Amino acid sequence: MLATAVAGLLFAPVFGFWSLVAPVAAVAVACYVVVELCVRFPALRPWRPVLALVVGLFALTEVSLSHTTRGGLPTMDSLRALLAGVTDSWQLALQSTWPVRPDAELLLFVPMLVLFAAMVGIELLRWPAVAVLPSLVLLLLSQAFVAVSGTVATLVALGYAAVVAGLFYTRARTAVVLTVVLSVVAGLATLTVHTGPAYSVQRSQSAQVALPRTVNPLSEVAARMADPDTPVFSYTSDAPVDRWRLVVLDDFDGVTWTASDQYRRLGAEIGPRTDVPAASYSARLTVPGDSQWVPSQAMPESVTGIAPLIDQDTGTLLLPARTGPVEYELRWWEQNGDLEGIADAAVASDIEPGGLGAVPSGIAELAREATGGARPTVKTALVLEQFLSRGYKFATGDELPTGSSWPQLRSFLLDTKRGTSEQFAASYVVLARIVGIPARLAVGYRAPAGTDGRVVVRNEDVLAWPEIAVAGVGWVPLDPIGAASGADAAPSPLAEVMAKARAQLPPPDQKLPDPPLPEAEPAPGPGFGVGVGTMAAWLGSGLLGLFVFVVLAIPVAKLVRTVRRRRFTGVRGVVGAWSEARDLLRAHGTRVTPGMTPRDLAAVTGGSIVDSLHRLAVNLDIALWSGKGANESTVAESWSAVREIRGTLARRSLAARIRAVFVIR
Repeated sequence: MLATAVAGLLFAPVFGFWSLVAPVAAVAVACYVVVELCVRFPALRPWRPVLALVVGLFALTEVSLSHTTRGGLPTMDSLRALLAGVTDSWQLALQSTWPVRPDAELLLFVPMLVLFAAMVGIELLRWPAVAVLPSLVLLLLSQAFVAVSGTVATLVALGYAAVVAGLFYTRARTAVVLTVVLSVVAGLATLTVHTGPAYSVQRSQSAQVALPRTVNPLSEVAARMADPDTPVFSYTSDAPVDRWRLVVLDDFDGVTWTASDQYRRLGAEIGPRTDVPAASYSARLTVPGDSQWVPSQAMPESVTGIAPLIDQDTGTLLLPARTGPVEYELRWWEQNGDLEGIADAAVASDIEPGGLGAVPSGIAELAREATGGARPTVKTALVLEQFLSRGYKFATGDELPTGSSWPQLRSFLLDTKRGTSEQFAASYVVLARIVGIPARLAVGYRAPAGTDGRVVVRNEDVLAWPEIAVAGVGWVPLDPIGAASGADAAPSPLAEVMAKARAQLPPPDQKLPDPPLPEAEPAPGPGFGVGVGTMAAWLGSGLLGLFVFVVLAIPVAKLVRTVRRRRFTGVRGVVGAWSEARDLLRAHGTRVTPGMTPRDLAAVTGGSIVDSLHRLAVNLDIALWSGKGANESTVAESWSAVREIRGTLARRSLAARIRAVFVIR
């Protein structure tokens, strides 16, 4: 029970430790109670697996599904929830950010796996080395979800080794040797294996939630500016907020801008995605309407009041099934560490600049002219921002430009030089990508001037802006519109640092000096190059395959043995029938000693099997002692007696028949 519970609790990185304690303990204790009852009442032993399953599911229902019970008893809703735990809960967990919200519909599969592993382990206890296999398979499955590594992996291996050694408490030498061997293996794996990022099956593309079709907020920028006074949403917050994002568009084919479809269900909370220290802030938002996009920040921590989908890379929130107004509390991370050196930082080298489609003539030359041919750095990105803010005009009034595909962007960059934030942001992104700066386009709203109490965001606050990827910091928003946008939001710490960096830029007529080339990274040292998670997955697959093979090998081997015996003729055919009858009765619990004859076996068996064994004894006497041997009729009569014995045994209980199929003796 303890080995199985330990394996189940290793799903803690997915669900949180305390969310799993109650359901895992409930099914483990339920199985233990059933074992004790079967010890005190031997008549219950044939029903032990069924009792463990029923009592375990009942305990799980009382602990995790109490809202579906009536008067403390399970209902049809309880049964449907348990069925969903088998078919759906593991899929929902894979489609969520981790740690998952501690909802029963998401974590039910873990205690159910613990229950199944405990049931199988109990039935295999007569062979301790085999009895540990179900819990070991469960442990490896937990590592396929999130693999532990380093010191944690060592402690887990040591703890599990100690528990497994307890199965051999009657064999002290075996227990000590097993503990020492597993401990040494765990220590060597921790010291020698190159871990890298922890392996997780969550990275599978099949676990992603498909992005539903919805209106692109970028195409609504001009329409919202034409109707400036309409309220969009309101919020209260004591945090420094300069903008709210709706969507981030990172793919451009020359015609349309599209968002990533890497959305997941938002779990309990998300940590900051940056090496820079970050502080947590919160706001309470009220959003009327039925748009599927809801306001968010770059690094959401948690959301209460709604259950949205989230793109972790962009921070955008989506409510596919939304039909009306929503109110929710958003907590997010805001970088507040040492950002003073951001102006001298390099752009992220592990992120591709992004797609461009077919670039019109003259655009690439304009990009190189705007940046002075400098290498892609944060200062180069700020120079490009300055180029647009000083050389282009922000459009206001009635006739507003629309569109952000190449024809509209070429007209904006080379001809009219007048546009809304849609054209400014889209033009910045394509020019940055041309010179090698990773950039993407975000759409949302700037925050109005701060006031005490509730802040109302209106259509006039709509804003599109570019973001660049900075090494060690993440995605940083820029403002190519400059003062022409009329932005009066309270700047965030990152915005204040970027404002200082802009002030340090050289004059436009002075070329930006190239920064020193970064030092080459040392080559990685020798190692296995295989992470603990990958090794756990390989080992788990091998052990699972071995477990399935062992389970199937027993009945298959018996079937092959029976077929071979049926092919014998003459005396060997009659002896083969006697061997088959003896093995059938032994599998069903009859005590058979090496010297027994069919008549001896009939004396200790009783029931209708006695007549079949006496007929088999007569045929065996004829074959062995008559001197005539055995003809086809004698062999057929012997196997007819075996069929009668098999038919009589088939009327025994289901548990007895299953146990006879898999008995290995």
